[in-house]
Amino acid sequence: MLRKWNMSDTGETRESRRRSLRTLCRNGTLAVAAALAGSWAASAWSQAASNPSRNAQLLVAARNGDLATVERVLADGAAPNSRNRLGKTALLIACEKGQATLASTMLRAGADVNLASVEGVTPLMAASYAGHAGIARELLRAGARTEPIDRMHKTAWIYAAALGRTDVVATLLDAGAAIDAADEHQLTALMWAAGQGHIDVVRLLLERGARADLRDDRGLSALDIARQLTHSEVVQVLQAR
Repeated sequence: MLRKWNMSDTGETRESRRRSLRTLCRNGTLAVAAALAGSWAASAWSQAASNPSRNAQLLVAARNGDLATVERVLADGAAPNSRNRLGKTALLIACEKGQATLASTMLRAGADVNLASVEGVTPLMAASYAGHAGIARELLRAGARTEPIDRMHKTAWIYAAALGRTDVVATLLDAGAAIDAADEHQLTALMWAAGQGHIDVVRLLLERGARADLRDDRGLSALDIARQLTHSEVVQVLQAR
């Protein structure tokens, strides 16, 4: 049921973009090149114009989990919202990797807590997807929004439930996530959890008031989905409601 984020371009797409950007930049049309690459590229160019070396060092250090270098290049003037070619910031990278201290450092440095990648993945989505509940709590305290959707048309809330991240689900509920919010196919968090056999998430959602009578765009309820996928324990819990 759950499709993994596709975070990469095809080689042909990347090379075509590079050729177009090189041509446009040689002709002095930087603004057009920025528009072609997208708003994330425009942001990266703007940052690179001020301090390309330190911005690049920041992203490499974040990818490597090198907190000391991250702190040093930030102190030297690296832009907290610098982004790589996939539009990932150091904060987003830290959230993916579960680097809590690094994420805290980026937030203190002024990183945008809701700045998404090219694929529309926000730091909160990354933390929810990977099950980093502590980081998710800090992001929420810093103003992370729960409602953005990525290119897969999913939210942090749906990812947490679908992947069985019970602690993250509880954290998002405590932050006010709408328990019966559905995706584009009218699948709720309860349906996703039931379909994936995540019994602990199913129990938590039911305890917190999730509706088991809702149906997706196929007319299936959470119980129907659990039955189809032979998750017997989930079926028993849902039948007892």
